[in-house]
Parts: sequence; structure tokens; C-alpha cells
Amino acid sequence: MRRGLWYSLALCLVIMLFGGAGFWMLEPQVNTLQEGLWLAFTTAATVGYGDMVPHTQAGRVFAALMVLLGLAVLSLVTASLAAIFVEQEVEDEVHTEERQIEHELMREIRALREQVRALDQRLNGPVHTATQPSEKTRP
Repeated sequence: MRRGLWYSLALCLVIMLFGGAGFWMLEPQVNTLQEGLWLAFTTAATVGYGDMVPHTQAGRVFAALMVLLGLAVLSLVTASLAAIFVEQEVEDEVHTEERQIEHELMREIRALREQVRALDQRLNGPVHTATQPSEKTRP
């Protein structure tokens, strides 16, 4: 998912560069690429400070395109960030659930071992340990 965020940010950068160059070429009031980038950013982010606005018909059409592209790319970036947070939360829940299942399985294994010991004692009688002296070994 993190790769999707990087792709979204790269796409955002490309659109901003495209928009800056477009405004620089289309708008006579935009004298530098830096001013074009500023106009592209404020237009795409739908901030519109008003310090620079497109005046030509081509510039206005291009601004409308920049607004649509800006909304789409900002939505992609937002969705990518949200996916990262949701993915982390889901992973945490899965790990918690896996730990609970593991503890439950270990309890069941212990209970089964106790049952096997109890059955073994019923079938074979009490188990003698090597530390108890046997009656046969006494003089």
C-alpha cells in the first residue's frame, strides 16, 4: 500500500509540473515557471487565493482541467494514506486474534496431555520412578 502513496505523490508532482508549464505558456501575466507552478497549485488545490487568476479563455479551460485533475489526485493521495492506516489496524487485529487462537490451542494441548496421563495411569497403574527402591533389589 505504501507504494500506492508514492505513485500518487509522483502523479501529483507530474500534474503540478504540467500545470505550471501550461499556465506559463497560456497566460500572459505568468512570467516565470515558478509563477505558473503557484497558479497550478492554487488552482488544483481549489484554494484560489486570487493573487493570480487565468484571464484568457484557454487559461480558464486549462484551469478547469487542473481543478478536475487536482481533485482526482488529492483524492488518490488521501485514499492511499487512509489505506495505510486501515491496513495497519487490520494487521494489529489479525495478530491479536492469532495470539488468542495460539493461547487457546496451547490450553487445549495441556488439557489433552493431562487426559492422556490420566488414561495411561488407569490402564497401566501408577508409574514407578527410578528413585524409589524396588523390593526386589533389597538384600
